[in-house]
Amino acid sequence: MHTRLRVLAAVLLTLAVGVTAAACGTDSLHDAMGHDTSGMSHDGMTHSPAQMGTGRDADVMFTQEMIPHHQQAVVMADLALDPSHEASPAVQDLATRIKTAQTAEIADMTAWLKAWGADPVSGQMMDHDGMGMMSAAAMTALENAKGPAFDRLWLEGMIAHHEGALMMASHIADRGDDARVQKLSEAIDQSQTAEIAEMKKLLGQ
Repeated sequence: MHTRLRVLAAVLLTLAVGVTAAACGTDSLHDAMGHDTSGMSHDGMTHSPAQMGTGRDADVMFTQEMIPHHQQAVVMADLALDPSHEASPAVQDLATRIKTAQTAEIADMTAWLKAWGADPVSGQMMDHDGMGMMSAAAMTALENAKGPAFDRLWLEGMIAHHEGALMMASHIADRGDDARVQKLSEAIDQSQTAEIAEMKKLLGQ
């Protein structure tokens, strides 16, 4: 399973530009990711709201960029559900919910892009820092961890990942015109805000 996940993670990570080298073997995921995820802002994104355009252009760009973002979250969820990582029941429960929700959303977004006649992946992906995407070094650190150390790395990484999704959702909120995209952005805002609070509680924050 690890080989399959590593291959999928590598494919997803090549979609992000500006991936930087980060320290391996660290106990802090923030260090491994090479940036401070607690202070993420819209300035950290490759695309500003204006660059997204409006109407269908904005809907397409949002969808193209949210698909690989969701795909990495599913990879992270699969790691948590792999018994070899000895994730806690609370983390496994959250991972199951994230995988279920985001897998369904990936299917919906893929269908929308097909109906729009758009490519499934944007040619101008946002920088992984801006989206909260896990770097290759951070994914390796996560794959090599287990037990309480895995839980901490996973929760820290997923919090940053969710924060990136919230920024993306806030950008599309007043720019797109497809009701389905608006409904999805609202669902992401509500569910992932709640999940961030849940994860911070698990971390004792």
